[in-house]
Amino acid sequence: MNTVELELQTASRLRAAYAGDPIEPFSAAFAGSVEAAYRIQNINTQHAVEVQGRSIVGRKIGLTSVAVQKQLGVDQPDFGVLFADMRIEDSRNDTVAGLLQPKIEAEIAFGFSRDVTDADLDVDGLVACIDWIAPALEVVDSRIVDWRIGIVETIADNASSGRFVIGSKTAISSESDVVDCEMQLYDGDRVVSSGSGAACLGNPFIATLWLARKMVKVGRPIRAGELVLSGALGPMVKVQKGHTYRATVGGFGTVSVSFDAPAALP
Repeated sequence: MNTVELELQTASRLRAAYAGDPIEPFSAAFAGSVEAAYRIQNINTQHAVEVQGRSIVGRKIGLTSVAVQKQLGVDQPDFGVLFADMRIEDSRNDTVAGLLQPKIEAEIAFGFSRDVTDADLDVDGLVACIDWIAPALEVVDSRIVDWRIGIVETIADNASSGRFVIGSKTAISSESDVVDCEMQLYDGDRVVSSGSGAACLGNPFIATLWLARKMVKVGRPIRAGELVLSGALGPMVKVQKGHTYRATVGGFGTVSVSFDAPAALP
């Protein structure tokens, strides 16, 4: 089997895993090639848009923790695609159906009001393209057995994406402190994860700048109206059926979601 056939087969296996069982790791078949991993991701992105009729609403950044990068043997983040049908409305009760091994993490989301087409963009130029900022929850998931992922698996698997929740939006300004803001993620009344903006590559703007430049270089720039999940502000935790998760991000508000929570009594 040649490389093209192997990439197509792996993409197909990943698609099938969404409705079935996780698959075994496959990085060895591609000799750890990040380029091959992105080609597999692109195959499935194209299939989602052209065959399934899904619409792209933004991008997500993964591997924004230096510790996780070292664990996977990489020196940069990765990215995946956000589709409209991945979004859960804030404070709603969702279902774990359709998720295989879900975990949840708190992030900062940015909404763009301008196309980002400059590959040499700086932070000030990036901020000028951003309309709003919001606390967010990302439900990450893996189609790989027991989360036994390397860099190839997570990229090919759309950066281990699942679903996402966007909290109340605030207009961005020079007062928006995305570095020192503190995050706490609650499972019910219990804090299960904490961190700050500095956990995201030292600065969520820097992580988003990396993405913006990368997307220009690969010919798929961030467009006005799209959003970006900039990366985790603290450790992810396992999603439990029947539980409610709420994150507070200092200065930017709260965001929450429940999973298969019991219906309230009349």
